[in-house]
Amino acid sequence: MNLESLHLLFFKNYEEANLSFSAHINCFVGDNGSGKTNLLDAIHYLSLTKSAFTVSDAQSIKQGEELFVVRGRFRPAPDEKPETIQCSLRQGQKKTVTHDKQAYERVSDHIGRYPVVLISPYDTDLIRQGSEERRKYFDSLLSQLDHTYLEQLIRYTHLLKQRNSLLKLAADRQAGYDRDYLLVLDEQLAPVGEQLVQRRQEFLTEFEPIFQRHYEQLADAREVVTLTYKSELPGADFLKLLRLNERKDLTLQRTTTGPHRDDFTFLMDELPVKGYGSQGQQKSFAIALKLAQFEILAAHKQQKPLLLLDDIFDRLDEKRITRLMQLVANHTFGQIFLTDTHLERTDRVLADLSEDIRRFRVELGSVQPL
Repeated sequence: MNLESLHLLFFKNYEEANLSFSAHINCFVGDNGSGKTNLLDAIHYLSLTKSAFTVSDAQSIKQGEELFVVRGRFRPAPDEKPETIQCSLRQGQKKTVTHDKQAYERVSDHIGRYPVVLISPYDTDLIRQGSEERRKYFDSLLSQLDHTYLEQLIRYTHLLKQRNSLLKLAADRQAGYDRDYLLVLDEQLAPVGEQLVQRRQEFLTEFEPIFQRHYEQLADAREVVTLTYKSELPGADFLKLLRLNERKDLTLQRTTTGPHRDDFTFLMDELPVKGYGSQGQQKSFAIALKLAQFEILAAHKQQKPLLLLDDIFDRLDEKRITRLMQLVANHTFGQIFLTDTHLERTDRVLADLSEDIRRFRVELGSVQPL
Protein backbone atom coordinates (compact mmCIF):
# COMPACT_ATOMS: atom_id res chain seq x y z
CA MET A 1 0.00 0.00 0.00
CA ASN A 2 1.34 3.43 -0.97
CA LEU A 3 0.12 7.00 -0.62
CA GLU A 4 0.83 8.46 -4.06
CA SER A 5 -0.28 12.05 -3.53
CA LEU A 6 -1.62 14.50 -0.96
CA HIS A 7 -3.73 17.63 -1.40
CA LEU A 8 -4.37 20.11 1.42
CA LEU A 9 -6.74 23.06 1.56
CA PHE A 10 -6.80 25.36 4.62
CA PHE A 11 -5.33 22.60 6.81
CA LYS A 12 -3.58 23.97 9.90
CA ASN A 13 -0.92 26.42 8.63
CA TYR A 14 -1.34 25.46 4.95
CA GLU A 15 -3.49 27.50 2.61
CA GLU A 16 -3.02 24.92 -0.14
CA ALA A 17 -0.49 22.20 -0.96
CA ASN A 18 -0.16 19.47 -3.60
CA LEU A 19 2.46 16.75 -3.19
CA SER A 20 3.45 13.58 -5.04
CA PHE A 21 5.38 10.97 -3.09
CA SER A 22 8.02 8.31 -3.48
CA ALA A 23 6.83 4.78 -2.81
CA HIS A 24 9.72 4.41 -0.37
CA ILE A 25 11.12 7.34 1.65
CA ASN A 26 9.80 10.92 1.83
CA CYS A 27 11.59 13.58 3.87
CA PHE A 28 10.08 16.88 5.02
CA VAL A 29 12.89 19.26 6.03
CA GLY A 30 12.42 22.66 7.65
CA ASP A 31 12.69 24.74 10.79
CA ASN A 32 10.66 24.01 13.90
CA GLY A 33 7.18 25.49 13.56
CA SER A 34 7.27 25.52 9.74
CA GLY A 35 4.58 22.85 9.35
CA LYS A 36 6.49 19.58 8.89
CA THR A 37 4.53 17.72 11.54
CA ASN A 38 1.26 19.06 10.09
CA LEU A 39 1.99 17.10 6.90
CA LEU A 40 2.34 13.91 8.92
CA ASP A 41 -0.87 14.78 10.73
CA ALA A 42 -2.69 15.17 7.40
CA ILE A 43 -1.61 11.62 6.49
CA HIS A 44 -2.79 10.48 9.92
CA TYR A 45 -6.21 12.01 9.12
CA LEU A 46 -6.40 10.01 5.89
CA SER A 47 -5.77 6.79 7.78
CA LEU A 48 -7.60 7.29 11.08
CA THR A 49 -9.94 10.25 10.28
CA LYS A 50 -8.54 12.28 13.17
CA SER A 51 -5.50 14.23 14.28
CA ALA A 52 -2.66 12.58 16.15
CA PHE A 53 -2.00 15.76 18.11
CA THR A 54 -5.20 17.74 18.72
CA VAL A 55 -8.48 16.65 20.31
CA SER A 56 -10.78 18.94 18.34
CA ASP A 57 -11.07 18.63 14.55
CA ALA A 58 -11.94 22.33 14.39
CA GLN A 59 -8.37 23.12 15.52
CA SER A 60 -7.17 21.73 12.18
CA ILE A 61 -8.93 24.50 10.21
CA LYS A 62 -6.51 27.25 9.20
CA GLN A 63 -7.02 30.38 11.26
CA GLY A 64 -9.52 32.70 9.61
CA GLU A 65 -10.98 30.04 7.30
CA GLU A 66 -14.26 28.12 7.38
CA LEU A 67 -13.17 24.60 6.43
CA PHE A 68 -10.31 22.23 5.80
CA VAL A 69 -9.85 19.50 3.19
CA VAL A 70 -7.29 16.67 3.22
CA ARG A 71 -7.30 14.41 0.17
CA GLY A 72 -4.98 11.54 -0.67
CA ARG A 73 -4.64 8.99 -3.44
CA PHE A 74 -3.72 5.51 -2.23
CA ARG A 75 -2.66 2.55 -4.35
CA PRO A 76 -3.51 -0.63 -2.39
CA ALA A 77 -1.19 -2.79 -4.55
CA PRO A 78 0.90 -2.19 -7.72
CA ASP A 79 -1.63 -3.98 -9.93
CA GLU A 80 -4.70 -2.32 -8.40
CA LYS A 81 -6.30 1.00 -9.31
CA PRO A 82 -5.79 3.98 -6.99
CA GLU A 83 -8.38 4.96 -4.38
CA THR A 84 -9.05 8.53 -3.29
CA ILE A 85 -9.76 9.32 0.36
CA GLN A 86 -10.94 12.74 1.47
CA CYS A 87 -11.48 14.03 4.98
CA SER A 88 -13.09 17.45 5.36
CA LEU A 89 -14.74 19.63 7.95
CA ARG A 90 -16.69 22.89 7.71
CA GLN A 91 -17.14 25.03 10.83
CA GLY A 92 -20.30 24.04 12.70
CA GLN A 93 -20.89 20.93 10.60
CA LYS A 94 -20.13 17.23 10.85
CA LYS A 95 -16.81 15.85 9.58
CA THR A 96 -17.09 14.02 6.26
CA VAL A 97 -14.93 11.13 5.04
CA THR A 98 -15.30 9.86 1.48
CA HIS A 99 -13.87 6.91 -0.45
CA ASP A 100 -13.75 7.60 -4.21
CA LYS A 101 -16.24 10.46 -3.62
CA GLN A 102 -18.70 8.17 -1.80
CA ALA A 103 -19.34 9.19 1.81
CA TYR A 104 -19.07 6.49 4.44
CA GLU A 105 -22.31 5.76 6.20
CA ARG A 106 -20.25 5.65 9.40
CA VAL A 107 -16.77 7.14 9.70
CA SER A 108 -15.75 4.11 11.77
CA ASP A 109 -16.10 1.94 8.64
CA HIS A 110 -12.91 3.55 7.30
CA ILE A 111 -10.70 2.68 10.29
CA GLY A 112 -8.18 -0.06 9.51
CA ARG A 113 -8.34 0.17 5.70
CA TYR A 114 -5.11 2.19 5.46
CA PRO A 115 -3.08 1.36 8.59
CA VAL A 116 -0.55 3.85 9.92
CA VAL A 117 2.08 3.95 12.67
CA LEU A 118 3.46 7.23 14.05
CA ILE A 119 6.75 7.42 15.97
CA SER A 120 7.18 10.83 17.59
CA PRO A 121 8.95 12.56 20.50
CA TYR A 122 5.68 12.40 22.44
CA ASP A 123 5.66 8.59 22.57
CA THR A 124 7.25 8.55 26.02
CA ASP A 125 4.00 10.15 27.25
CA LEU A 126 2.66 6.58 27.11
CA ILE A 127 5.04 5.85 29.97
CA ARG A 128 4.99 9.13 31.86
CA GLN A 129 1.30 10.08 31.67
CA GLY A 130 -1.75 8.47 33.24
CA SER A 131 -3.75 5.38 32.34
CA GLU A 132 -5.92 7.22 29.79
CA GLU A 133 -2.94 7.67 27.42
CA ARG A 134 -2.20 3.93 27.50
CA ARG A 135 -5.84 2.91 27.03
CA LYS A 136 -6.15 5.26 24.06
CA TYR A 137 -3.01 3.80 22.51
CA PHE A 138 -4.09 0.17 22.78
CA ASP A 139 -7.70 0.96 21.86
CA SER A 140 -6.50 2.75 18.71
CA LEU A 141 -4.25 -0.15 17.76
CA LEU A 142 -6.96 -2.74 18.39
CA SER A 143 -9.46 -0.63 16.43
CA GLN A 144 -7.18 -0.74 13.36
CA LEU A 145 -6.79 -4.49 13.77
CA ASP A 146 -10.29 -5.57 14.66
CA HIS A 147 -13.44 -3.83 13.42
CA THR A 148 -15.60 -5.79 15.87
CA TYR A 149 -13.54 -4.38 18.74
CA LEU A 150 -14.01 -0.86 17.36
CA GLU A 151 -17.79 -1.34 17.17
CA GLN A 152 -17.85 -2.67 20.74
CA LEU A 153 -15.74 0.27 21.94
CA ILE A 154 -18.08 2.77 20.27
CA ARG A 155 -21.09 0.99 21.78
CA TYR A 156 -19.52 0.91 25.25
CA THR A 157 -18.54 4.60 25.10
CA HIS A 158 -22.09 5.56 24.08
CA LEU A 159 -23.70 3.56 26.90
CA LEU A 160 -21.18 4.86 29.42
CA LYS A 161 -21.96 8.44 28.44
CA GLN A 162 -25.69 7.76 28.93
CA ARG A 163 -25.08 6.17 32.33
CA ASN A 164 -22.88 9.03 33.53
CA SER A 165 -25.46 11.58 32.34
CA LEU A 166 -28.14 9.79 34.34
CA LEU A 167 -25.91 9.74 37.45
CA LYS A 168 -25.25 13.47 37.13
CA LEU A 169 -28.94 14.20 36.54
CA ALA A 170 -29.83 12.29 39.71
CA ALA A 171 -27.37 14.40 41.72
CA ASP A 172 -28.54 17.69 40.18
CA ARG A 173 -32.16 16.95 41.06
CA GLN A 174 -31.24 15.97 44.64
CA ALA A 175 -34.20 13.63 44.59
CA GLY A 176 -35.21 10.33 43.12
CA TYR A 177 -33.94 9.08 39.79
CA ASP A 178 -35.05 6.58 37.19
CA ARG A 179 -33.42 3.51 38.68
CA ASP A 180 -35.15 1.21 36.21
CA TYR A 181 -33.39 3.04 33.38
CA LEU A 182 -30.08 2.73 35.23
CA LEU A 183 -30.57 -1.04 35.56
CA VAL A 184 -31.36 -1.32 31.84
CA LEU A 185 -28.15 0.57 31.01
CA ASP A 186 -26.19 -1.71 33.35
CA GLU A 187 -27.55 -4.81 31.63
CA GLN A 188 -26.52 -3.42 28.24
CA LEU A 189 -23.13 -2.12 29.41
CA ALA A 190 -21.97 -5.27 31.22
CA PRO A 191 -21.63 -7.75 28.32
CA VAL A 192 -19.98 -5.19 26.04
CA GLY A 193 -17.47 -4.27 28.75
CA GLU A 194 -16.64 -7.91 29.40
CA GLN A 195 -16.01 -8.47 25.67
CA LEU A 196 -13.64 -5.48 25.53
CA VAL A 197 -11.65 -6.78 28.47
CA GLN A 198 -11.42 -10.29 27.02
CA ARG A 199 -10.17 -8.94 23.67
CA ARG A 200 -7.57 -6.74 25.37
CA GLN A 201 -6.28 -9.75 27.30
CA GLU A 202 -6.07 -11.89 24.17
CA PHE A 203 -4.31 -9.14 22.26
CA LEU A 204 -1.67 -8.53 24.93
CA THR A 205 -0.78 -12.24 24.90
CA GLU A 206 0.02 -11.90 21.18
CA PHE A 207 1.60 -8.44 21.39
CA GLU A 208 3.97 -8.79 24.37
CA PRO A 209 6.54 -11.25 22.91
CA ILE A 210 6.79 -9.17 19.71
CA PHE A 211 7.36 -6.05 21.81
CA GLN A 212 9.97 -7.79 23.95
CA ARG A 213 11.92 -8.89 20.87
CA HIS A 214 12.02 -5.35 19.50
CA TYR A 215 13.13 -3.94 22.85
CA GLU A 216 16.00 -6.43 23.07
CA GLN A 217 17.13 -5.53 19.53
CA LEU A 218 16.93 -1.78 20.18
CA ALA A 219 18.58 -1.70 23.57
CA ASP A 220 20.92 -4.72 23.65
CA ALA A 221 18.98 -5.23 26.84
CA ARG A 222 19.77 -7.39 29.79
CA GLU A 223 16.71 -6.11 31.64
CA VAL A 224 13.41 -7.94 31.19
CA VAL A 225 10.52 -5.78 30.01
CA THR A 226 6.89 -6.80 30.47
CA LEU A 227 3.41 -5.49 29.77
CA THR A 228 0.58 -6.17 32.21
CA TYR A 229 -3.12 -5.48 31.81
CA LYS A 230 -4.81 -4.28 35.01
CA SER A 231 -8.59 -4.65 35.24
CA GLU A 232 -11.17 -5.45 37.90
CA LEU A 233 -13.20 -7.52 35.48
CA PRO A 234 -11.34 -10.79 34.78
CA GLY A 235 -12.96 -13.42 36.97
CA ALA A 236 -15.63 -10.98 38.11
CA ASP A 237 -19.24 -10.32 37.14
CA PHE A 238 -19.30 -6.80 35.65
CA LEU A 239 -23.05 -6.42 36.15
CA LYS A 240 -22.64 -7.32 39.82
CA LEU A 241 -19.78 -4.81 40.16
CA LEU A 242 -21.97 -2.07 38.69
CA ARG A 243 -24.70 -2.85 41.19
CA LEU A 244 -22.24 -2.96 44.11
CA ASN A 245 -20.82 0.44 43.13
CA GLU A 246 -24.18 2.10 42.49
CA ARG A 247 -24.24 4.25 45.63
CA LYS A 248 -20.63 5.31 45.13
CA ASP A 249 -21.34 6.14 41.47
CA LEU A 250 -24.32 8.28 42.45
CA THR A 251 -22.20 10.20 44.95
CA LEU A 252 -19.35 10.78 42.50
CA GLN A 253 -21.71 11.23 39.48
CA ARG A 254 -19.68 8.87 37.30
CA THR A 255 -19.17 5.17 36.66
CA THR A 256 -16.25 4.06 38.81
CA THR A 257 -15.70 0.55 37.51
CA GLY A 258 -15.27 -0.92 34.03
CA PRO A 259 -12.80 -1.13 31.14
CA HIS A 260 -12.73 2.69 30.88
CA ARG A 261 -10.84 2.60 34.20
CA ASP A 262 -8.32 -0.10 33.26
CA ASP A 263 -4.60 0.38 32.79
CA PHE A 264 -1.62 -1.22 31.09
CA THR A 265 1.47 -1.29 33.30
CA PHE A 266 4.95 -1.08 31.78
CA LEU A 267 7.59 -2.90 33.80
CA MET A 268 11.36 -3.37 33.61
CA ASP A 269 12.79 -6.10 35.84
CA GLU A 270 9.39 -6.02 37.58
CA LEU A 271 9.70 -2.30 38.42
CA PRO A 272 7.71 0.53 36.79
CA VAL A 273 9.55 1.94 33.78
CA LYS A 274 8.14 5.39 34.65
CA GLY A 275 9.99 5.56 37.95
CA TYR A 276 13.01 3.34 37.40
CA GLY A 277 13.84 3.44 33.68
CA SER A 278 16.45 5.89 32.39
CA GLN A 279 15.52 8.34 29.62
CA GLY A 280 17.24 6.07 27.11
CA GLN A 281 15.41 3.00 28.40
CA GLN A 282 12.08 4.84 28.25
CA LYS A 283 12.75 5.89 24.65
CA SER A 284 13.66 2.32 23.70
CA PHE A 285 10.52 1.07 25.44
CA ALA A 286 8.29 3.51 23.54
CA ILE A 287 9.90 2.82 20.16
CA ALA A 288 9.66 -0.95 20.76
CA LEU A 289 5.92 -0.51 21.35
CA LYS A 290 5.57 1.24 18.00
CA LEU A 291 7.73 -1.29 16.12
CA ALA A 292 5.64 -4.11 17.58
CA GLN A 293 2.53 -2.19 16.53
CA PHE A 294 3.91 -1.99 12.98
CA GLU A 295 4.73 -5.70 12.86
CA ILE A 296 1.39 -6.87 14.20
CA LEU A 297 -0.57 -4.57 11.88
CA ALA A 298 1.46 -5.74 8.88
CA ALA A 299 0.80 -9.38 9.79
CA HIS A 300 -2.93 -9.00 10.36
CA LYS A 301 -3.59 -6.65 7.44
CA GLN A 302 -1.21 -8.44 5.06
CA GLN A 303 0.14 -5.04 4.03
CA LYS A 304 2.77 -2.77 5.55
CA PRO A 305 1.35 0.30 7.32
CA LEU A 306 2.51 3.78 6.44
CA LEU A 307 5.31 4.73 8.85
CA LEU A 308 5.48 8.34 10.07
CA LEU A 309 8.71 9.40 11.82
CA ASP A 310 8.44 12.82 13.45
CA ASP A 311 11.71 14.58 14.41
CA ILE A 312 13.27 11.36 15.67
CA PHE A 313 16.79 12.38 14.58
CA ASP A 314 16.64 15.28 17.05
CA ARG A 315 15.53 13.12 19.96
CA LEU A 316 17.29 9.76 19.57
CA ASP A 317 20.95 8.91 20.05
CA GLU A 318 23.10 7.49 17.25
CA LYS A 319 22.69 3.89 18.42
CA ARG A 320 18.90 3.93 18.27
CA ILE A 321 18.86 5.79 14.96
CA THR A 322 21.28 3.23 13.53
CA ARG A 323 19.03 0.37 14.64
CA LEU A 324 16.01 2.00 13.02
CA MET A 325 17.91 2.62 9.78
CA GLN A 326 19.03 -1.02 9.76
CA LEU A 327 15.34 -1.98 9.73
CA VAL A 328 14.76 0.46 6.87
CA ALA A 329 17.71 -0.99 4.93
CA ASN A 330 16.37 -4.52 5.48
CA HIS A 331 13.03 -3.48 3.91
CA THR A 332 11.19 -4.13 7.16
CA PHE A 333 9.04 -1.09 6.43
CA GLY A 334 7.09 -0.01 3.37
CA GLN A 335 6.49 3.67 2.65
CA ILE A 336 8.08 6.09 5.11
CA PHE A 337 7.42 9.78 5.80
CA LEU A 338 9.90 11.55 8.09
CA THR A 339 10.59 15.07 9.32
CA ASP A 340 13.88 16.71 10.26
CA THR A 341 15.28 20.19 10.80
CA HIS A 342 18.61 19.63 9.00
CA LEU A 343 18.88 18.42 5.42
CA GLU A 344 22.56 17.53 5.86
CA ARG A 345 21.77 15.24 8.78
CA THR A 346 18.90 13.61 6.90
CA ASP A 347 21.16 12.95 3.91
CA ARG A 348 23.88 11.54 6.17
CA VAL A 349 21.51 9.16 7.98
CA LEU A 350 19.98 7.95 4.70
CA ALA A 351 23.24 7.88 2.73
CA ASP A 352 23.66 4.10 2.71
CA LEU A 353 20.10 3.39 1.56
CA SER A 354 19.39 2.50 -2.04
CA GLU A 355 15.66 3.24 -1.88
CA ASP A 356 13.99 5.98 -3.90
CA ILE A 357 14.16 9.04 -1.61
CA ARG A 358 12.15 12.22 -2.19
CA ARG A 359 12.93 15.39 -0.24
CA PHE A 360 10.70 18.42 0.41
CA ARG A 361 11.58 21.83 1.83
CA VAL A 362 8.96 23.16 4.29
CA GLU A 363 8.84 26.89 5.07
CA LEU A 364 5.95 28.42 7.05
CA GLY A 365 3.07 26.65 5.38
CA SER A 366 4.75 26.24 2.03
CA VAL A 367 6.20 22.92 0.84
CA GLN A 368 8.26 22.36 -2.31
CA PRO A 369 10.20 19.35 -3.65
CA LEU A 370 13.99 19.61 -3.46
